[in-house]
Amino acid sequence: MIVKGQKINDRYEVIRLIGEGGMANVYLAQDTILDRLVAVKVLRGDLAEDEKFVRRFQREANSASKIIHPNIVEIYDVGEDQGEYYIVMEYIDGRDLKSLIKKRKGLTLSETVDIMLQLTSAVACAHDSYIIHRDIKPQNILIMDDGKVKITDFGIAQAMNSQEMTQTNSVMGSVHYIAPEQANGSGATAKSDIYSLGILMYELIIGKVPFKGENAVEIALKQMKEPIPSVIEQKEDIPMSIENIIKRATAKNPKNRYESVQEMHDDIKTCLDRARKDEDEIVFEYPEHENKTNERASRLEKNSLKNEEIIEEEKSKKSLWITLGILGVLILAGLSFFLFKILTKKPDIKIADVSNMTVEKAKQKLKKQGFKVKEKEEYSDTVEEDKVIKTSPKAGRSVKKGTSITIYVSKGPEGFEIEDYVGQNYLTVKTTLESNGIIVEKVEEEHTNDDGTIENTILKQDVEKGTKLKSGDTITFTVPSFITIYPDFVNEVYTVSDVEEFCKKNNVDLTVKEKEDANQKEGTIVYQSVAAGKKVTNGGKLTITVTKKPVVQEQPNNQTPTEGSGENGTTGTSGNGTGENKTQTSNTGPATQ
Repeated sequence: MIVKGQKINDRYEVIRLIGEGGMANVYLAQDTILDRLVAVKVLRGDLAEDEKFVRRFQREANSASKIIHPNIVEIYDVGEDQGEYYIVMEYIDGRDLKSLIKKRKGLTLSETVDIMLQLTSAVACAHDSYIIHRDIKPQNILIMDDGKVKITDFGIAQAMNSQEMTQTNSVMGSVHYIAPEQANGSGATAKSDIYSLGILMYELIIGKVPFKGENAVEIALKQMKEPIPSVIEQKEDIPMSIENIIKRATAKNPKNRYESVQEMHDDIKTCLDRARKDEDEIVFEYPEHENKTNERASRLEKNSLKNEEIIEEEKSKKSLWITLGILGVLILAGLSFFLFKILTKKPDIKIADVSNMTVEKAKQKLKKQGFKVKEKEEYSDTVEEDKVIKTSPKAGRSVKKGTSITIYVSKGPEGFEIEDYVGQNYLTVKTTLESNGIIVEKVEEEHTNDDGTIENTILKQDVEKGTKLKSGDTITFTVPSFITIYPDFVNEVYTVSDVEEFCKKNNVDLTVKEKEDANQKEGTIVYQSVAAGKKVTNGGKLTITVTKKPVVQEQPNNQTPTEGSGENGTTGTSGNGTGENKTQTSNTGPATQ
């Protein structure tokens, strides 16, 4: 019994129980060495006593720990402490995808596509490391508040596979997503994960699983026999591209499914393109129900009925003979199937590396090896246009003769089509373009604050609309740079206070001079040293001249005679500044000159 505060392996201090399952319990713990929160999955007691199971469990967990992908929960440590077998994993502060589906009753198309792109990318990465999940279901997928998803239990499903059939809850949770070949006992392959992903995509859109039943056998039979219901018939806004992806991924015959999860990922990337909305419905190349599959489904159905008979006959104490008979039939069927697989097994062929070849040469080489060849295009920054980038399955893999190989042909570097950005916000456009690897440069054009131009608005661009730029290319935008100009202080209505406020705001050094003027209203600005319309510079200087009333000097009533005045009141002569003398006469007598 694990309790709060207990240290596992003297390192992982348990904080609380965060999950319970038929196979293991999961605890939130503190890694006391690396000082981080972790999730510790501890095997249930009775399983821990099965030595064969424990070895397989540890082997698969160690294998899965080598997978590094942003959408896969990372495994940090695998070990045993006083008989407790545990796995230490990355702790994800989120909820499982199943609870979100139940709450929302189905997600939007854009949400579904986003989640499926993350999941297919993760599963493709695992498959490249030859690791199959075998138990993809929303209960094994965690989703965080930002929409990022993480797949758990990679590699562990295989170890639990043999034990799981004894766990009713686990079977009922998993059987809704297992592929027909898993249901009929043939074992899981990479294409089984593709089937589970298709079922999950259906559930994300519709909000429920496609097949239901009262028990695991009934659901398994539907997985083997019944076609998946149409999503278009249930939701009118679903494009045919989505219907085709789900239909192809959940094909009963694995030959009709995607050749790889990467191929499914690439198909999902373009599924919401307008051009694909009304594409033709997919038609399968191979029969969906081969005789072998039908026979196994019938046998499973019969076995289910026999199991019910066994229960009844156990009551009448005849179960032993029936059980032995069934076991004999199953053993004989198993041996027959095993011999059939050996006798009909085709030799594996290693896929040739055709990268950087022309399409024709690549096709010839692969067809010569006995493969069927499909062709898809994608952008590449490294491979020349019309040359092969890669194959799926990838070069070096050993597969059966007659396998369909997809060659990916380069369309050259992916170009980003430039729009007419004039009038749009420079910062928003810059962010969009730079996220596509395009270098954005800016040229400023001077504008005044009162000319109607908006800040950060794009005025011009040096690349025409419709041009495609690739990563590393440059585009230059012209944006406004706002300046302040000197108003016409002389001819417009400005006061000295107005000018002082303007200069203070723009850090201009102001000098005010006064001029007597009887003809102008006092305080009128009659001169400015910097002409109106000139650009204001920080720390500049401005001089203005302002009118004032003339000073009037009052004359006294009894004037004192000026120097040189005569007795008869005659004043002396004074110069007028020109050498000419004039004589002023007073009102007391005649003036002489």
